[in-house]
Amino acid sequence: MADSTLLFIVLGATLAAFVWGRFRYDLVALSALLGSVILGLVPGEEAFLGFGHPAVITVAAVLVLSRGFERSGVVDVIADQVLKVGDRLFLQLLVLTGTVVVLSGIMNNVGALALLLPVAMRLAREHDASPSILLMPLAFGSLLGGLTTLIGTPPNIIIASYRGSITGETFGMFSFSPVGVAVALVGLAFIVLLGWRLTPQRAGKASTEAMFDTAHYLVELRVGEESKANGLSLRELQEELEETIPVLAVVRDEKRRAGHAFFGTLKEGDILLMEAGPEEMKLLEDKADLSVGKDAEDEGAEESEDDNKAQRTSETNQRDSADEEKDRGSDKEKKGKEKDKNGVDTEGLQLVEAVVRTDSMMVNRTITQLRLHNQFGLHLVAVARDGGRLKQRLHEIRFRPGDVLLLQGGESELAESLATLGCLPLAKRDLNLGQPRMLLLSLGIFAAAILAMFFDLLPAAVALSTAALVSLLVGVLPLREGYQAIDGPVIVLLGAMIPVGQALETSGGAALIAESMLVWGSEWPVIVTLIGLFVLSMVLSNIVNNAAAALLMAPIAASLANGFGASVDPFLMVVAVSASCAFLTPIGHQSNTLVMGPGGYRFGDYWRMGLPLSLVVLAVATPMILLVWPL
Repeated sequence: MADSTLLFIVLGATLAAFVWGRFRYDLVALSALLGSVILGLVPGEEAFLGFGHPAVITVAAVLVLSRGFERSGVVDVIADQVLKVGDRLFLQLLVLTGTVVVLSGIMNNVGALALLLPVAMRLAREHDASPSILLMPLAFGSLLGGLTTLIGTPPNIIIASYRGSITGETFGMFSFSPVGVAVALVGLAFIVLLGWRLTPQRAGKASTEAMFDTAHYLVELRVGEESKANGLSLRELQEELEETIPVLAVVRDEKRRAGHAFFGTLKEGDILLMEAGPEEMKLLEDKADLSVGKDAEDEGAEESEDDNKAQRTSETNQRDSADEEKDRGSDKEKKGKEKDKNGVDTEGLQLVEAVVRTDSMMVNRTITQLRLHNQFGLHLVAVARDGGRLKQRLHEIRFRPGDVLLLQGGESELAESLATLGCLPLAKRDLNLGQPRMLLLSLGIFAAAILAMFFDLLPAAVALSTAALVSLLVGVLPLREGYQAIDGPVIVLLGAMIPVGQALETSGGAALIAESMLVWGSEWPVIVTLIGLFVLSMVLSNIVNNAAAALLMAPIAASLANGFGASVDPFLMVVAVSASCAFLTPIGHQSNTLVMGPGGYRFGDYWRMGLPLSLVVLAVATPMILLVWPL
């Protein structure tokens, strides 16, 4: 069997695995690499040379520099101004999306989105708007901004390095700017003026109240003298129940202690504030002999008897009215003591929302496997997916990218735990303006690297790696955070797929595809073939990771250029732009996945704005490429 045929089989299986999504893309890419080595398509001694490729080093350096911008407060200064935009939706969209476009040109576009996502959520909630209107434009804006510079997105870095391997000269830092800026500006105008109207307006779907309706789930349970819970720690109680039902607080002697920080044993008279539905409440009564208080019992009845919901709601309202009258009377006699007895009070429980990133260690794992409480000091309270709260047992849930979690933890450890887990906090945050000295220092280091690249003093990989190293040495970013900033799965994907992409060229596979396209387009102008290449690469980027799409399409583009006897530059630029325009699906780019949960989007929502935006990009980019990079 010919090498090209074997390689097509490997690539077909790889693409199928990417689409299936059962295994993470870095594992799929590594499997493709090792399979290619075993089949003799990639020499064994060259199998891991991709991990030292300039594109991989450049991506890692950009990720470290991006985290340094966040740490030094560069982005927070900008975000602080964004929050002052007011309540006009047009201005919110213009400022938010415009800001992420600019930031994505100077840092990793996923990092830029991650920094502004909490700002967008805060804007939506403060002005009582649906986050779904803001988040998809924000995600698409981050993709458009990545087109403008070499470091904005991995496909640009890959294409620049590939050009260097075949011509001896790479694309520079701003070689992408003439086309990228034009596309980004027109795309921004489309999103702000028309595109946002095409997004589904899931009013309230992504708000805390809609996703995590805790008022209907929080219950108070009392530890009695005969309760099995009497004398057990919270951990022992969960082991007894064989469930991960979170205890949010323990009330003892009218003082409340947060559940994640309670390490003593339970005593008679303790009240547990727990997050439990009807099934869990029955489990707690049967297995632990915990008695449900009157208010909680009423709530449980509401949850378990949907058929009589209206009648029970009416009865509950009557009881609530009676309780309010009673509480008002007792308030005069027991001032200050009614707070823990008057229903469920969640104030001060330090609950935080966070979204699971695509590179999170939580992906495809359960709460038991992660040992969330023992390892990270966090209680999982609830999980929302696709804009709605999951009803299944917490210990059964396998986390997916884009899931929104409601967590409880200590304020001091919360940020570090979320960062380690790979989760992005969505709750309101206080902007940290950083240290002025570090802010200016980080900007100065980055500017020096850009100048070194602009004047061809250093290759991009060397200049940016030096900037990242200096940032770590001078303390802009702690070493530990520098390592955390490097997106391991993306690095493995790039390092594994680069040799596979090269095998597509050496095996003759790229030439075969190019010949087929040449035969198809022989009677048409070259621009028609460029458009076909653009569409093919764009479709591929919506199915697999954009970096993988660029790696696979670059050899095909070069073979097409040779076939036409034309300059390779416009063909490579077509791949660079189209591979970064994954607007049709939530799986095509990490930015799209990141906003899916908070925005309450479904899989089929993206093409509504994504398809016309893709056509706009195609219409603007093609003539601009031919103008700047003639055939």
